[in-house]
Amino acid sequence: MSPAFRSIEHLFWWVVMGSRGGPMRAKILKLLSERPMNAHQLAEALGVNYRTVIHHLGILLENGLVVAEGPKYGTLYFPSKTFVDHSEVFMEIMEGRIGFNKRRRIW
Repeated sequence: MSPAFRSIEHLFWWVVMGSRGGPMRAKILKLLSERPMNAHQLAEALGVNYRTVIHHLGILLENGLVVAEGPKYGTLYFPSKTFVDHSEVFMEIMEGRIGFNKRRRIW
């Protein structure tokens, strides 16, 4: 986790709710929590451009919420230990138990 964040809750809020791209990152995290995928599989599952997925994976990697394994082409992405250990906080934010604005539904 980036040292700039005081808590995992702040990190999740920034990554998922802090920008226009947050809902896409939330969807990526949700899919990866179900099973590992490569960028192409994520793009197909989400119905978006491959480059869009690569951009968001970069942000998730930079903030320690996903990890990548394998060769460059076909790299698989997994939820990080940090994400898995705190997935209940992520779900609480997404389900509206921690100040989530109900009008901005993500899934």
